[in-house]
Amino acid sequence: MTLNLYHYFDRDIGPFRNLSKLTRVESEVVSNQIRLEGNTFASRRSEDYMSIRRELESAARNQFIAKGGNPQNPFPHYMTLGACDWLKSWYASPDVLEIPWDHFAEESVSFTYGDLFPTMRYRDDKPYRQQVYTKSEIVELIEKYGFPQDWNRDGDKGPERYIEAQIWDEEVIGRYLL
Repeated sequence: MTLNLYHYFDRDIGPFRNLSKLTRVESEVVSNQIRLEGNTFASRRSEDYMSIRRELESAARNQFIAKGGNPQNPFPHYMTLGACDWLKSWYASPDVLEIPWDHFAEESVSFTYGDLFPTMRYRDDKPYRQQVYTKSEIVELIEKYGFPQDWNRDGDKGPERYIEAQIWDEEVIGRYLL
């Protein structure tokens, strides 16, 4: 199985721009500006989005460390495992970077089966909820369930639209920063 990671972003802003990298005040200012502009998917986020996001990122980081991960950053950068064209609809001027899976060390990347928010917050009987996976574990999960972007392309079967990759260092992605 050939695997690649994809990063979707707005061409006018550039790749790997991360709200979590900003101070709390700065991230709130940017989030409020995005909401006021109202022309992208992110403009629909709630006012407490950043505080929830920071809590979820911390929980994911702690789970990843417990599984042998060695995150260099307190927060991740986000990618998807496999392409998900739906994410292009999130941006006014969409663009995408594709990076081979093998470029990422096992201890620098974790995965959730679905976006971090619903994966960590939904309470149902799906076994992949509230879980962070390593590279080897996510391959097993794909063999069992497939890619959500294949079986849930329209989002009518639940919140899983893609497998999210959390990149916990700058080593690989630094080569792609503009």
